[in-house]
Amino acid sequence: MAKLGIHLIVDAWQAPAKLLNDPDHIRKALLAGITAGEVTLIDLCIHQFCPQGVTATATLAESHIAIHTWPEHGYFAVDLFFCGQGKPEKALQILKTSLQAEQMKVQEIERGFPEVQPTNHLSHLTK
Repeated sequence: MAKLGIHLIVDAWQAPAKLLNDPDHIRKALLAGITAGEVTLIDLCIHQFCPQGVTATATLAESHIAIHTWPEHGYFAVDLFFCGQGKPEKALQILKTSLQAEQMKVQEIERGFPEVQPTNHLSHLTK
């Protein structure tokens, strides 16, 4: 595979509800993670749900970070897709520490395309 990026899909549990329901804290954690991950922020969007929960997306020059929280369950999900020279593991460590998750499951997916590409780029549509 010609690797173009790393995609981390994360589930985290046993985090304090107060932190997971604080959009300003999540904003600060994302900004610190972006710095640690050595990537470039393009835009940051944060939304607080009523009665609880926060969703945030950071659009990066190198792709994105998205986080969704369920404070009532002490749970959050994070999606980090970095291409280029970014360091998603370092960004994730900042988020884990900032949101005080006691347990975390991480799936790592290499993103890219096969070394040998088919001559007909639409061949997958005809099968």
